[in-house]
Order: sequence, then C-alpha cells, then structure tokens
Amino acid sequence: MSRLNNRPPEEAGFTLVELLIVISLVAIMFISFGTFFTNYMILYSKYQKDSTNFTELANQSQRVAEVLRGLTDITAESTNSITVYAYFSPVDSYVSQVKYYLGSGNKSLLADVTPMTANPPNGTLITASKKTYTVISNYYQASGVNLFNYYDASATQMTLPIADEHSIMDIQVNLAVPGTHTSTGQTLSITVSLRNRKTNL
Repeated sequence: MSRLNNRPPEEAGFTLVELLIVISLVAIMFISFGTFFTNYMILYSKYQKDSTNFTELANQSQRVAEVLRGLTDITAESTNSITVYAYFSPVDSYVSQVKYYLGSGNKSLLADVTPMTANPPNGTLITASKKTYTVISNYYQASGVNLFNYYDASATQMTLPIADEHSIMDIQVNLAVPGTHTSTGQTLSITVSLRNRKTNL
C-alpha cells in the first residue's frame, strides 16, 4: 500500500478501468435521457394530433348543426344518414338537397349537396351539379352509437321508420374521431332544435 501511495507524480491520473467506468456511466445517462426525450416527444405529438382532430371535430359539428338547424324539410332519415332541404352555404339563393351519410366502412362522414332551381315545391334538383363533400375524413363510430337520433316534442327518442318527419323536433348528432389514448375515440354530441323550421315551402 505504501508503494501505491508513493507513486511518482508522472504516474498520477485515471486508470483504464476508471475511464471505462466513467464512460459507461455517461453513456447510460445519455441513453436514458435520449429514451425519455424521445418518448416525451412521441407523447407530445400524439396529444397534439388529438387536439387538432378534436378542434376539427368541433368545427365540423357546428357546421353540420347550422345546416340542420336551418333545414326547411326532412325527406329521409336513418340512424346513419339524413336527407334534408337546407341552405348549405350562407350565400345560396335557394335551398339544396343535402344528404349526410357515412362513407365506405363507416370511416368518413360525407355530404352530397344537390342545388335546386328554386325552393320547394316549385324547384327541381340540378343533379348535374351535385357535389360530394368530405365532412370528417377519419370518422370513428363507437359500437352501439348512432350518427343521428331523432326526438319528438316531448323529448322522447323516436323509433325508425318515422311516418311523419314534421313530428321530429330535435336531432342529436353524434360525431367522433379516433383517439390515441382511448379505444372509444374522441366523441362530441350536439342536439339541434327544429322548432323554428319552416313548413310552408
């Protein structure tokens, strides 16, 4: 021991084993930090994507609600589709026939919009000008949840088929997009009141 403690100054410093230990510890720290940072960025990216998707979902739900709220008549309805006469754009001179429905595999929400030559009952459909719009491109439909539910004046959910569309007073629209942190997706429901609907067109 006395020989080791009395090494000449030129022999002072780290041994190879000590250097390897330090390098290994530094490498472990860098790997741990790199893994943590990578996982954090992946998680942040997922939350950012969910936030963007939900914002778009909220915007589109308001858009659908505005169209349905201003409808003048309902011509067909089901759990996953509805066809109405409504103003699809604020600058439209006449109503259009608007059909909301789920696309192939229920993976998207689409809208077929066919303009009219005049408002019903005088106008006719301009079928050559029909356009299909993608409302939600990554739609998610949870098991057992309808896209549309219909309610009468007493707020009772109506059973399909509905004989008199004028008895429909509220339409519940249930929209959803996939979520990275939930198996049920990000959902948003909005109920549209039709009590101010015009019935004399």
